[in-house]
Amino acid sequence: LALTHYKPEIGSKEYGMDHLDLFKPETYEFVDALFKEYLEGDNPVFVGKRVHIGTDEYSNAKKDVVEKFRAFTDHYIRFVEGFGKQAVVWGALSHAKGDTPVKSENVVMNAWYNGYADPATMIKDGYQLNSIPDGLVYIVPKAGYYYDYLNEPYLYKEWTPAHIDKAVFDEKHPSILGGMFAIWNDHVGNGISVKDIHHRIFSPLQTLSVKMWTGAQTGIPYETFNEKRALLSEAPGVNQLARIGKKPELVYERSTVAPGSTSDYPEIGYNYTVSFDITGAKESEGTELFRSPNAVFYLSDPIRGMMGFARDGYLNTFPYKVNPGEKATIQIEGNNCSTTLRVNGKVVDEMNTQKLYFNAGKDSMNYVRTLVFPLEKAGNFNSKVQNLKVYNYCVSKP
Repeated sequence: LALTHYKPEIGSKEYGMDHLDLFKPETYEFVDALFKEYLEGDNPVFVGKRVHIGTDEYSNAKKDVVEKFRAFTDHYIRFVEGFGKQAVVWGALSHAKGDTPVKSENVVMNAWYNGYADPATMIKDGYQLNSIPDGLVYIVPKAGYYYDYLNEPYLYKEWTPAHIDKAVFDEKHPSILGGMFAIWNDHVGNGISVKDIHHRIFSPLQTLSVKMWTGAQTGIPYETFNEKRALLSEAPGVNQLARIGKKPELVYERSTVAPGSTSDYPEIGYNYTVSFDITGAKESEGTELFRSPNAVFYLSDPIRGMMGFARDGYLNTFPYKVNPGEKATIQIEGNNCSTTLRVNGKVVDEMNTQKLYFNAGKDSMNYVRTLVFPLEKAGNFNSKVQNLKVYNYCVSKP
């Protein structure tokens, strides 16, 4: 899709402009040049020993396109091998069953859907497999299909890479290299942030790391594993989840927040509550309360002067404005599904998942309005902000 957006003339009019036209010589000239640019020279872009060439989900409606797809796959396997790389492909050769030979020796295949590539047949044909069954280990955030969050208890207790969907092989089968999981951001504009993506992948990264190393021999019950892993950091000096504290508690407070001041923490992640008292003053549009490297919380947003926040290119505003002279207690609660504003104890808006319609109402997607709350630096506001309290849990749902 990215290639045909850049160069539409190599898109397929018959099978969709998001597909390469496998019958055009210009397609091969362009893709050859692209791989060459990434792979050759003393300082190549792809420095690892493997290169994934794609090749998946093409039509098998006609024999000529099946044979052309197989020839395309074989060509790029050999092409990247010419640069000393091991080729990786998506499993598609049962779907694209034909006569044109496709190299299998020393080729790795991602076994994602058995209807596209029967794993037993692929092993027989000589491929090495990565187990990545879509029905178990695919995440597509808030899409309504595949998982939003993986079923980790099931994966820990029941799954191993030897289980490729319903096809079960011997543990440590020599043709199954291991397993993977995937997150696909199919829906551009759905509000999912980098922090939301990290929130979805870090926990299964821990769980599936255990399964890749130990297979069926996990050693301890899931409940024990789940408890013990909470004691570990993400990595030395890394806290992308923005966790503060080990138990639910008040983790930070200040009697007064001075404009331009900094705090002890850059941000706080899900779940959290931030509360403060404010005496309003006239604020220009775009006045910030707090910012971090990842987000801004506005006292007065740049468009309409409302309270709101921006991150990852999205601006979300509450139906609330702090007026000059107004005194109020503000509370913001955030979790991985919503961001809620309360003023003087009353809910003003709960920004949960919102259904957005497009294409004249024929299509829709779920829009996410989450926030990892910024704390690093206070803005240059005129209002008086006091009694700041930050909790590492949602106080309305202890």
